[in-house]
This record gives sequence, structure tokens and C-alpha cells, in this order.
Amino acid sequence: MRLKDKVAIVTGSSSGIGKAVAVAYGREGAKVVGASRRIENGRAVIDSIVQEGGSGVFVQCDVSVEKDVERLFATAVEMYGRVDVLVNNAGVNFLKPFEDIRTDEWDRVIGTDLRGAYFCSRNAIREMLKTGGGSIINISSVHAHTCQPGDAPYAAAKWGLIGLTKALAVEFASRGIRVNAVSPGAIETQISADNMSRVPDPDAYLAWLWSNIPMGRRGSAEEVAGACVYLASDEASYVTGADLLIDGGLASLLLSRR
Repeated sequence: MRLKDKVAIVTGSSSGIGKAVAVAYGREGAKVVGASRRIENGRAVIDSIVQEGGSGVFVQCDVSVEKDVERLFATAVEMYGRVDVLVNNAGVNFLKPFEDIRTDEWDRVIGTDLRGAYFCSRNAIREMLKTGGGSIINISSVHAHTCQPGDAPYAAAKWGLIGLTKALAVEFASRGIRVNAVSPGAIETQISADNMSRVPDPDAYLAWLWSNIPMGRRGSAEEVAGACVYLASDEASYVTGADLLIDGGLASLLLSRR
């Protein structure tokens, strides 16, 4: 019970990494506030936490909408009185040649993946300062370290998220707020599956992928969740401004070839 009685907000909690983090937090004793645009799936995740003996509430929220985020945090404080942990996980992505990307497509990715993290972090910090501190965990990506064609909006957002992580870590370290990033690589999620369906030659892409992951496999959402439990816990009390790669060695291998 490493997170016993901590109040944790997890955005994008209805599936994939967000779902795995929310479930792991519930099992570790946290009071989980799940947030997602998808109501049915989001509620189902919280219901599963409660059925296992945990505590949680679901709030429908589009993190790119400021008023939605304010309502999310107001609900968390009304229900549990405080906010101790924030996981900025909500994100969208697509693969498309840069010259074909429309402005609304660019804005959708930046709005959710980066602007949403700004809205959530600002609200979290305001609450954490009232209670002596907390932990913010930003789910970035291996694409903040090494990129692929057709990935410009996502890479830009995730690079920005690393910058936000380090800036906030420095600014709030003396006031008890730790801010860290987790950068997953090839993880088995629905977003990954959706992107694979749009790749022109999936077999060639997968062959390239396996040849560049030293561990020779995809990671699981639960493996990312384990890192998020650690960073939210008191075990990580001296960790801030870090960016933890969970990619099976992908970035290390690609960077070594430059």
C-alpha cells in the first residue's frame, strides 16, 4: 500500500496506460480520480477499482478544455479534500506527412498532449501548495528522444512535455512538489494498434521495430504503471526533474547509431 490515502488524478484513465496506472494506484491504496472523454469506459475502470476494495470517482473531462479541467479538480477536492498526485496521461496521436497536416489536426494533438498538461499541472500545483506538496508525473514518449516520419505534432508535444517537466521541477522543488516524466516506447495500447493500421507497410515497420528494440518485444501498460507507482510514492522523495525511459532499450540503440 505504497500510496495509501493519497488522492491521485489520472487523465486518460479509460484505456491503455492511463487505465493501468489508475488500477495500480487503486491497488496501492490511493483514492483515484479518473478522467476521460469516454464515459462508459472511464466509469468501468473506476468501478473495477471499487469492486476490488479501493476508492475512486470518475469525471468526464476533455483536458484541452480549461473549464473541464477546473471541474475535474473541483470534484477531486470536494470528494477527497486534496490532491496529492497528478498523472498527465491523456493524449492523442496520428501519423501523417507533415505537409498534409491540417491546422485543426495539429491543434488537437498539441491541445490535448501539451496544453492539457499545462491546465492540469497548474490546477494541481495550486492544490498541492495548500497541503505541503505532491507529485506530478507527465507521460511523455520515446518520441521526445528519437522521432519517426509523420510524427511531427506528437513529437513536438512530447518534447514540450519534457521541457515543462524540468521547468516545473526546478521551480517547485523547494516547495515540496516533485515533477517527473515517464517516456514509454513501443507499448501495447489501442493508440498503438490504431497507428499500426495506418502504416503503409505494417510488416516492414514491425521488422524495423523488432530490430531496434534490444529486448525484442513490446512493453505492457502495466510495466509503465509500475514506474508511475514508484514516482508517486514516498520512495521517490528525492527524485524530481527526471525522465524515465521505458522502451526496452529502443532510444539507447537508435541514439548510439548516430
